[in-house]
Amino acid sequence: MSDNFAAVGIFLIGAIALNLIMMALPKLVAPNKPHAEKLKPVESGNETIGRTWLGFKSNYFLYAIVFTAFDVETVFLYPWALSFQKLGTFAFVEMFVFITILLLGFWYAWKEGALEWM
Repeated sequence: MSDNFAAVGIFLIGAIALNLIMMALPKLVAPNKPHAEKLKPVESGNETIGRTWLGFKSNYFLYAIVFTAFDVETVFLYPWALSFQKLGTFAFVEMFVFITILLLGFWYAWKEGALEWM
């Protein structure tokens, strides 16, 4: 049993070390030649007009996260629909509970204004 934990520990240490090496390698190898022209803020190759750092509403991110969450959750409906006849009543009840939770989450997101675009 301890051999399994040792293998997991070795893989964990190796994964952490590999990530640290990959993050440090560009700092060591990549050329660093800062120039005033390179450091200018540009947008699509053009100089910005006005303030460079403009704030925008975080609702766009919230909208994207809610969409992604519901999109991923609805992917679970496809395999269930394919094997619906083999699964029986228990799977039907479980999917009913799943869809109920999904609809409650949708209702909550709607109530909190997460689906308001503007």
